[in-house]
Amino acid sequence: MLSRAFPRLRTTALAALSALVTVLTLAVGVPQAQAAGSLPCDIYAAAGTPCVAAHSLARALYSSYNGSLYQVQRASDGATRDIGLLAAGGYANAAAQDSFCAGTTCIITKIYDQSSRHNDLTVEGAGGAGAADVGAPADALPVTVGGHQVYGLEISAGMGYRDNSTSGVAVDGGAEGMYMVTSGTHVNGSCCFDYGNAETNNKDTGNGHMDAINFGTECWFSPCYGQGPWVQADLENGLFQSDLGHSTNSSNTGTGALPFVTALLKNNGQNHFALKWGNAQSGGLNTTYSGSEPTNASGYSPMHQEGAIVLGTGGDNSNGSIGSFFEGVMTSGIPTDAADNSVQANIVSVGYGGATGSTGTLTPGSEISLKATTSCCTGDYIRHQNDTAVISAITSSSSALDKSDATWIVRRGLADASCVSFESRNYPGDFLRHYNYQLLRQPMTGTTQYRQDATFCPTTGKSGTGTSFASYNYPAKFLRHYDYNVYIASDGGSNTWDSATSWTDDVSWVVSAPWAP
Repeated sequence: MLSRAFPRLRTTALAALSALVTVLTLAVGVPQAQAAGSLPCDIYAAAGTPCVAAHSLARALYSSYNGSLYQVQRASDGATRDIGLLAAGGYANAAAQDSFCAGTTCIITKIYDQSSRHNDLTVEGAGGAGAADVGAPADALPVTVGGHQVYGLEISAGMGYRDNSTSGVAVDGGAEGMYMVTSGTHVNGSCCFDYGNAETNNKDTGNGHMDAINFGTECWFSPCYGQGPWVQADLENGLFQSDLGHSTNSSNTGTGALPFVTALLKNNGQNHFALKWGNAQSGGLNTTYSGSEPTNASGYSPMHQEGAIVLGTGGDNSNGSIGSFFEGVMTSGIPTDAADNSVQANIVSVGYGGATGSTGTLTPGSEISLKATTSCCTGDYIRHQNDTAVISAITSSSSALDKSDATWIVRRGLADASCVSFESRNYPGDFLRHYNYQLLRQPMTGTTQYRQDATFCPTTGKSGTGTSFASYNYPAKFLRHYDYNVYIASDGGSNTWDSATSWTDDVSWVVSAPWAP
């Protein structure tokens, strides 16, 4: 294991000076392996509410931290490897994971706590509502942060992490705050994608025994406004948007499909809690509720937290949810609004989902668009629309959403590193994969079937122009547009999209510069 440096407490003056350094560094555009200035746990410590848990697969959350972020386990031989940082206070050394997992697959088996409390999360065991979980695939959620390619944690149903024996986490009505950076594009309405305080026995022990952020589209108490996903408080036996349970704020329609979301919960453990959220790529925080503890049932005032930490499931291991996790912390005491705002500014400053720095090639990490070459459709590009791959005209006057939908990030082939996979630019962790021969945009599940369906092997364009892409598991079938939809198709066959007419043109694509900036 790499050495794990304990965080240093910072004075308010030093925090302010460090924040200024961060702003100046970003202003001149200097690429950093090490993140400059005060990071979230430095900010909270300076405000008198130190982190008692700090988890991230992407980056350090203290400027002094130089230990391990997470551990992966290799399928081929069961060996494990701790993944650390490129530099103290910096970003994950994803290349170390790529090298260790080359030629096989890995799962995430541990997420290290960067605080001095060592509240590390491991794969969750069985609970009152769910069988023992499995580790998430380590390569399911590639993302660019601070100009570096790192990985997030992509939770599918049956996955989750927990620590039932913690230090410093609030219990029995103690005050605490917490946030996580998650995604509005990988959610569902099942229980419960949570991060925060939970029971120590993996069972529902009653109202007020949890204090965790919930993020998803499950509406526990009607009415909920809009389609979500919503930032809610899982306080056990309910996902709360207010003291009445249901939303009392008709303008809180959820975050929508933002690729990166900051979700925040604060609770004094006695008579008050608050919910906030923000776009983790820009802007500040929105407060959707700030008021008394739930009054629609007893047991919430005061709270009865038990102090375990859960990630990806409910307190009783209800594990039907999906979600994304990039970073999160828990504090001792309630942070000030000013500290929350500074943390949000820091999150925005690191550039979640920023440009990879490479465009227009099939080199992994390059951002591209794929242009049709058939004479009918030379202005058309592959884009996702309602989760389905289609071709449509994209021009300089197209909407920002259409341009993003037509932009893909080239990744090493999920089934074969000598081939490629295509990750959606605006749906992190979603890849192009074929299902019943049609191309869809779907989240990476880590299964062998998915990996093969989402892997394509480039070859010289069949028409003599551009590039053609053979399906990894159907090597005689190539990526083809037919009637404006996209399939894997052979040159002649029983399916209508296998028509030999214009097949060589339809399977030939120009790899071009990306439409999204």
